Amino acid sequence: MALPTKRHRAPMQWGNTTLPSRSWDPFTEFQQLWDQMGRLFEQGEADAAVWRPVAETEEAAEAYLVRAELPGLRRDEVNVEIDGNELCISGEISEDDKGNRLKRRTGKFAYRTILPADADTDRVGCELSDGVLTVRVPKTEQGRSRRISIRG
Repeated sequence: MALPTKRHRAPMQWGNTTLPSRSWDPFTEFQQLWDQMGRLFEQGEADAAVWRPVAETEEAAEAYLVRAELPGLRRDEVNVEIDGNELCISGEISEDDKGNRLKRRTGKFAYRTILPADADTDRVGCELSDGVLTVRVPKTEQGRSRRISIRG
């Protein structure tokens, strides 16, 4: 007699729903995982001192939002880059001459996330206000949900 096995649903990185993704492709997900693992091995121990800021992602009707806590930083101390479908927020906090920066918050930082396929990476916007960096990635027209009228 075979025991029942737990079936897994497709992961939902964006949103709070438990429904499976509309177009889940395991091969694409495997390729993304493989790319991330490759980057980890390429970085090696050189990035051992890199810390990750507190960040959250949110899916809105028109865009994806990424918010990262970066207190005390200026715009010129933060780098926001998109490489393919990967968003990278990085920079470095260095101690000033008077030693006013917190010791535990110094050094290089990096936050990376994979953007969904319907993200419009050509129209990304960023804002740094009150120590919170907000990155807004609009959705493409095909990725937005719309209501379909029923005839008959």
